[in-house]
Amino acid sequence: MKLPIHNRAFQYNDGFFETVMVVDGNLRFWRDHQARMREAAEALGLAIPAYFWNGELEDNLLHLARQHNSSKMGRLKLKVWRSGGGLYTPQTNEIEWLATAEPMQAIPEAGLIIGICQGVRTCYSSLSHFKGPHAPLYVLAGIEKQNMGLEDMLLLDAKGNVSELISSNIFWLKQGELFTPALETGCVNGILRRAILRWCQQQGIAVREVLAKPEELLQAEAVFAANVTGIRGIECLNEHRLEVNSEWLQSFKNGLVL
Repeated sequence: MKLPIHNRAFQYNDGFFETVMVVDGNLRFWRDHQARMREAAEALGLAIPAYFWNGELEDNLLHLARQHNSSKMGRLKLKVWRSGGGLYTPQTNEIEWLATAEPMQAIPEAGLIIGICQGVRTCYSSLSHFKGPHAPLYVLAGIEKQNMGLEDMLLLDAKGNVSELISSNIFWLKQGELFTPALETGCVNGILRRAILRWCQQQGIAVREVLAKPEELLQAEAVFAANVTGIRGIECLNEHRLEVNSEWLQSFKNGLVL
């Protein structure tokens, strides 16, 4: 693959990406992915072609998954960027894109061991709710995770509120209510986050989007990470043991039908 030196994804990170799960020959939560792509395109001022919405792109992505033995369970990454050259001011709002596919295994059942990220903080903006523009923040958090020998890192916002994990949203259960950080913390508006909020509303389960300090997690009855690959409990935060409540968490996942 060859890209011109003026490629705007390379020069300015001028675009976004979506990670899409393929399960049993279907793109899981595809309508939610399309909704987030529309939001990203509007925020970045990108002109997305009609075939992104009319089924043609979906068919092509599924064909790619079959070619790479990823149709049963696989991960697609769709990278979209502004085409053309220019400096900060672009020459066009048309796009180019690239999709890749690879098979994957189900996520582990064991609870995550995480720490609180010290090097970077999340920051709310019109670009923070989708993936791509703030990617270096998560890269630096990933390096800190690696250096600490942990499985993930809890990211805080500038005021020290719980925001998200490196590639997952975070939820916790307390006194029968489900909590998750508000988007104003700068967390990504994750695809599974959307699905969980929608399902809980349908089931009459109270969910609160909040500003909360990490200490709140220590008092929770269950804490878990959620992204398109699934749900995984968190059992340790900075060497503090957290309640896993495996029975409740499994019941929740079964109800959500992941």
